[in-house]
Amino acid sequence: MAPRGDAKLFFCILFITCCFSVTSAELMSDCCLSVKNQSVSKHVIGDYKHQVSGEGCSIDAMVLVGRRGRTLCVPADAPWVKEVLDHVNYLRKVCKKNPKAKRCGGVKLE
Repeated sequence: MAPRGDAKLFFCILFITCCFSVTSAELMSDCCLSVKNQSVSKHVIGDYKHQVSGEGCSIDAMVLVGRRGRTLCVPADAPWVKEVLDHVNYLRKVCKKNPKAKRCGGVKLE
């Protein structure tokens, strides 16, 4: 049987290991591996996220999130993407004032 000091050390190491694995799991996110340069209607997009290469992911992309939760990886520098992002930003402003408006369904407010 191990002395009490060894048991305390074991449980301390186990606790630290568990805390580290939860923290590192929260930092990980899905990355786009490729992009599709196919325009989508700005009316079906409710949110977006910019994926920067070198910050855990290998390519630069814009992740568009549909109002029903589907995601699409598109090139961040495509001209049509800017129009979609502008539209989502406009909806965010409108929906902050009136979140129950019909057009605000699926729009993620920051």
